[in-house]
Amino acid sequence: MEQSTLRALLESVATGEKNIDQALEQLKTLPYEDLGFANLDHHRSLRWGFPEVVFCQGKTSEQSAEIISKLAQRNDRVLATRASAEHFAIAKARLPELQYNAAARCIWLDRTPDLPRHPGVVLIAAGTSDLPVLEEAALTLNLIGHNPQRIADVGVAGLHRLLPHIPTLQSANVVVVIAGMEGALASVVGGLTNAPVIAVPTSVGYGASFGGLAALLAMLNSCATGVAVVNIDNGFGAGFMAAMINQKIVGGGEMGRKGDREKGDGDGVRHVSTCLPVYLFTWLSALPIYLSPPTHFLLQEKRWNLQKNYPR
Repeated sequence: MEQSTLRALLESVATGEKNIDQALEQLKTLPYEDLGFANLDHHRSLRWGFPEVVFCQGKTSEQSAEIISKLAQRNDRVLATRASAEHFAIAKARLPELQYNAAARCIWLDRTPDLPRHPGVVLIAAGTSDLPVLEEAALTLNLIGHNPQRIADVGVAGLHRLLPHIPTLQSANVVVVIAGMEGALASVVGGLTNAPVIAVPTSVGYGASFGGLAALLAMLNSCATGVAVVNIDNGFGAGFMAAMINQKIVGGGEMGRKGDREKGDGDGVRHVSTCLPVYLFTWLSALPIYLSPPTHFLLQEKRWNLQKNYPR
């Protein structure tokens, strides 16, 4: 149950439109609902702002359809990932308003399509083969309330294709990089932007890519700072994490990087001018130690050793 639904229910009780017993009937399954084969967490919308997401792979079409229909009774937005065409056909027979994104393999429902979407998230796919994972991330972001910008087919085999997009990367709040093969694009992007980078390894590649393991290990060993990694092909996880980060920024949360930039603080001059007295005080405090005879002798000895071992 989403906050708007709960608010509407409480207001209907306050106005006398519904009595307490009717409200209790709707609230009795609020924590979770036992379907026998699944316990639906109806309280998740209140905690996270988005209902429980259904992972259809491994579930029968009937099980997925039952879960989706129950979630749709209490939420205006529903998302089911890793769904086949058969999953969708059975679910749509119960709930005709459902839609299917074949590229992302997702079933979705959005009864509030006119709500504003926040900019700030950039999605990058190294190759066209990575687009299904990008589409899963994009659909997740859109349903949560964000409007991601897509950049496709800019992998390291032709890195010049990425160069025109550098201004976009540098103005983003968060960047999601999706790459298979050797997964090197995440490190490249991480070195071009100060935004957090969420790297998604994909299972795209020949035999020695080991189903995405090579890209996963490469991304985990990235030398670029600010790069975090999700599981192989996990576009949903990356999209959800990007939405959480972007929401903190556009909503005025702790990560106020966008707000700082709008205040004209992007060049960092104010930070340097504020901290300059601290730097000077620290340097002047250390100066007597540096000039003391023991310290000066040790530094001079170190210099002599370097000159002896590494002559010019």
